[in-house]
Amino acid sequence: MASARAGRTPRTGRAPPPRAARAVPPHSGRTDRPMKISRIETFLAPPRWMFVRVETDEGVVGWGEPVVEGRAEPVRAAVEVLSEYLLGQDPARIEDHWQVMTKGGFYRGGPVLSSAVAGLDQALWDIKGKRHGLPVHQLLGGPVREQIRAYAWVGGDEPHAVRDAVTAQVEAGFTAVKMNGCGRMTPVATRAEVRECLLRAETAREVLGDERDFGLDFHGRVSPANARRLLPLLADYAPMFVEEPVLSDYLQALPDLVNASNIPLALGERLFTRREFLAPLQAGVAILQPDISHAGGISELRRIAALAEVYGAQLAPHCPLGPVALAASLQVAFTTPNFLIQEQSIGIHYNQGAELLDYVVDPEPFRFHGGSLLRTDRPGLGVEVDEAAVRAADERGHAWRNPVWRHEDGAFAEW
Repeated sequence: MASARAGRTPRTGRAPPPRAARAVPPHSGRTDRPMKISRIETFLAPPRWMFVRVETDEGVVGWGEPVVEGRAEPVRAAVEVLSEYLLGQDPARIEDHWQVMTKGGFYRGGPVLSSAVAGLDQALWDIKGKRHGLPVHQLLGGPVREQIRAYAWVGGDEPHAVRDAVTAQVEAGFTAVKMNGCGRMTPVATRAEVRECLLRAETAREVLGDERDFGLDFHGRVSPANARRLLPLLADYAPMFVEEPVLSDYLQALPDLVNASNIPLALGERLFTRREFLAPLQAGVAILQPDISHAGGISELRRIAALAEVYGAQLAPHCPLGPVALAASLQVAFTTPNFLIQEQSIGIHYNQGAELLDYVVDPEPFRFHGGSLLRTDRPGLGVEVDEAAVRAADERGHAWRNPVWRHEDGAFAEW
């Protein structure tokens, strides 16, 4: 039996080379008997990503992106454990596998397990689309739009660089950008800290004018008290949204923050199930930002989108990750009526040593047209992973960790 273990897990060493995957033409007709999952491998890829490759006995291969940024190794181990169940199974039974993987253990939930499930779920949808010769969005009910508006990151940790960074993205054709609203911030901000946050917003609005948008990411760095102070002051600059106005630890503060200003509030990258999104929606959060590589994959992301629609909220998937995560997010976005805008990581300041396009054979699906990505009918997730590049990247690996910040008195500060 083929091993469930990854290319180079902490315990297993190098796996034998897989047999070459056979090309499967669209509508191949071989849908009369169940396929079986025959091999599952994971690959650590710089700058901070992980890919999973799921192969079937018919040679159809699906790709997913299961990772918790800064905690890739535990997710890799979780994929290995879940693979014990998946090997030998029919990959077409996606919903049943999702139920077993998420509920089949006595202890459930959390970012590590949910992210492992997310990547495997993406790979199973990729296989289903490839076997039937259809893009995943067709399997989800068909497209409701022909292009996806995306925004570009401009950092924002250093306020003096905001003007040039925003200008560069406007010149590249983007109609929206996002930046961090502040750097390290004390729990009760000084006037200088408040002014720096406002200066970022003022600068962005000056460059963008009234026809383009910007989002401000508080990144969990802002205490509830500071958020109540900042939101009314920022309203004059009309940001598209303020993201993570407070940490998800403080969801009880959301009703007060929603009422503090007319700025749409957004959050969700640190929430992992549709149940966790219910309280923010009830509090009046306008934009949900689940991550397809953390929140249970395609299967759960579309359910979160449907829940948001009940509350009149929009979907703006979190995705500062690699090409498979972005491709999977787009498949959901094309078929989601209440989709708003897509995050993407090309050129993001986290990408040190590798870029999103380094791991794809053809960059065309990620070519921007006026700041938007166009719909294609490529099967599966719609992206062809450069397997040789991924295997070479795994040889280098990575051990990315987020910075640890401290206040001037030495106490821990939120990053």
